[in-house]
Amino acid sequence: MRPDVWSAELEELLVRIGHRFGRVDLRRRMRAYVQGLLGPVGRKNSWQLAEHAGHRTPAGLQHLLSRACWNPDEVRDDLQEYVAERLGDTAGVLIIDDTGFIKKGTVSAGVQRQYSGTAGRTENCQIGVFAAYASSRGRALVDRELYLPKSWTSDPDRCAEAKIPGERTFATKGDLAKAVIMRALASPLPIAWVTADSAYGQEWRLRRLLEEADVSYVLAVPKSQHVHAIGRIDFAISQAPEDAWERYSCGAGAKGPRVYDWAAARLPAIDDFDGDAPTHDRWVLARRSLARPDEIAYYLAYAPAGTGVAELVRIAGTRWAIEEAFQAAKNECGLDQYEVRRYPGWYRHITLAMLAHAFLAAMAAAAGTERGAAESVPTLSPRSRWRKSGDSWQLAAPH
Repeated sequence: MRPDVWSAELEELLVRIGHRFGRVDLRRRMRAYVQGLLGPVGRKNSWQLAEHAGHRTPAGLQHLLSRACWNPDEVRDDLQEYVAERLGDTAGVLIIDDTGFIKKGTVSAGVQRQYSGTAGRTENCQIGVFAAYASSRGRALVDRELYLPKSWTSDPDRCAEAKIPGERTFATKGDLAKAVIMRALASPLPIAWVTADSAYGQEWRLRRLLEEADVSYVLAVPKSQHVHAIGRIDFAISQAPEDAWERYSCGAGAKGPRVYDWAAARLPAIDDFDGDAPTHDRWVLARRSLARPDEIAYYLAYAPAGTGVAELVRIAGTRWAIEEAFQAAKNECGLDQYEVRRYPGWYRHITLAMLAHAFLAAMAAAAGTERGAAESVPTLSPRSRWRKSGDSWQLAAPH
């Protein structure tokens, strides 16, 4: 892409959010910060970003993150509008996941020894709950919340030192996810589906929230998940006849198509009727590794009547887009390279890094280089309580 096109798009984005910064000096510092996040800076902390901008000290950029008067939630709203314009699609998918930020010491807001899926082990870290938006045009992070463990919310003095607002009480990661989803559904983002891993999918309140909002989902759940009328999901899947498993690609990965065997069955209808016909179907879905058949992942899905298995598989595979967004935002925009410790600084840095990443996603989409979500296409494969109903399987309740 030509440099003048890049510069014009970045200028338009910076002007879009500029009114959120009430003073000229703050707007200049915001511009320097975002341009530094997008620039060839080794480690994107205040010192190196200041050097890239030609500042003698990092004081101005540190002030931007810590004490300056601006609201990162307003910038987040502008970011969502920008992503809707540049990447929006009526079949768009909202993806929920969390990521860890390894930290030293005990004073960074929300830090404690806790499990980090990023590291794959328990670490001294902060955890952020994020939403990404994915469509055939690209993917970008669109919202964030900092998880505060009870070790923080039960200690008012510690919270005050970290500038955590007094009204911020303990909320589970699931609670944060629900708040993020509700904001996204109220935003200009066109969202047809929501997907998430089992940490979020197992929460019935989250599933019910989506159903009441008339939003379809494919959510991973643990193997012990109890499903109304049929019991544990792993037991129900274990009864599937071998010809219920079909081979699909659920999207392109770093080493080519992600191909698995999938089994899916519609659940007995409970509600959501329009006359005698259900408007939506609930499904159980399972993904089985080709190389290690004993490795099975489980899902619950809710989709408009008539939705095919291939579409459910495609949505399940879309969840990996948020992992790719995390990696890109960290590697290219310094999402995890901040040195702020207080609560406001975390939100401000993270929001500006998300903005920088959304700009790169928009540029990639405009240049036609974004791969997007690959269509799930079944490959050749052979085709109780499982019974065939038309072109799909039905999972009946036990007598």
